[in-house]
Amino acid sequence: MKKIAVLGSTNTDMVISGRKIPVPGETVSGGHFMMSPGGKGANQAVAVARLSAKRGACTFIAKVGDDLFGRDTARRMKKEGIAARLVVDGKEPSGTALILVDAKGQNVISVALGANGTLSPADIAPFKDEIAGAAALLMQLETPLDTVAWAAKVAHREGVPVVLNPAPARDLPKALYPLLDWITPNETEAEILTGVKVVNAESAAKATATLMKRGVGHVIITMGAKGAYCGDCGKLFPCRKVKAVDCVAAGDTFNGALVVALVEGLATADAIAFAQEASAISVTRRGAQSSVPFRRELTAAH
Repeated sequence: MKKIAVLGSTNTDMVISGRKIPVPGETVSGGHFMMSPGGKGANQAVAVARLSAKRGACTFIAKVGDDLFGRDTARRMKKEGIAARLVVDGKEPSGTALILVDAKGQNVISVALGANGTLSPADIAPFKDEIAGAAALLMQLETPLDTVAWAAKVAHREGVPVVLNPAPARDLPKALYPLLDWITPNETEAEILTGVKVVNAESAAKATATLMKRGVGHVIITMGAKGAYCGDCGKLFPCRKVKAVDCVAAGDTFNGALVVALVEGLATADAIAFAQEASAISVTRRGAQSSVPFRRELTAAH
C-alpha cells in the first residue's frame, strides 16, 4: 500500500481560550489553558491517518529538537499508526505555538519554529525514496521553502501528486508552481499569492485563474464560513453549519481529508464534501490534533 507522505512542521500548542482576544497592551483574564500537540504538518498527518480507510496510510517527515516535546511527537505518531521520519536537531528546540481563542472560536497564533525552521533538503534526502514512491505528497510552509521545493521536484519527477497548503502565506518562486498538482490557500493566502482580494465566488475565480496561469494543476480556495471554492467545478461549495468553539486545525483537517479522498479516487466535488464534513466536526472541538475526527465519524465515508 502506497502511503501519503506529509512533509511539514510539528509544534506543541499552548492554547488559552477566553471570551475575547486581547488587543495590544490589554490583559484578559478568566481563560482556560490547554497544552496539546500541533503544527500544520503534524496536524495534517494525523488527519490523513485518522481519515484513511486503512491504518498505516501516512508517512510524516519533520524535524524536532532533542527534548521532551520532540520525544513526545515520536510517541504520538506511533500511536496514530503514522510512520514518523523525524530528524533530531541537537541545537534548536522543538517548535512551539501560542494560541489565543475567543468565544466565537476565532484565533490568533504566534509560532516559534525552532527545529522546524532548520529542516533542510539534506535532512530529508534519506527519505527520498519514500517521497518518490508515495501516493501523494502534502506540504505546508512552516518549514524552509527550499526544502519544500526540493521535495516537490522529487515527487513531480516520479509522477507523485503534489499538494501544497500555502500556509502561512509567503511569496513562492515561479519555478514551484508548475510542480504543484493542487494548491489549497484560504482567502487571505490567495490574496497574498495573487493580489486578488477573495470575498466571493467571482473573486475566487479570478485568483484561481492567476494561479493556474502560473502552472498549478488544480486550485481549491477555502473561505471559512462561506465554504470552499473549487476551480475545477467553477463554484463555491457552502460549508456545513455548526457551532464553532475552536477553529484551530480546521484547515489542516480539511487538507488531510481532501488528500485522502483524492487518493482514494473521489471526484473533486465529493472530495471537498468529505473534507468539509471532517473540518466541520473539528471546529466543534477544542485543540489541534485532539479535534481531528476519525473516519467512522463521517457520514460521507460510509
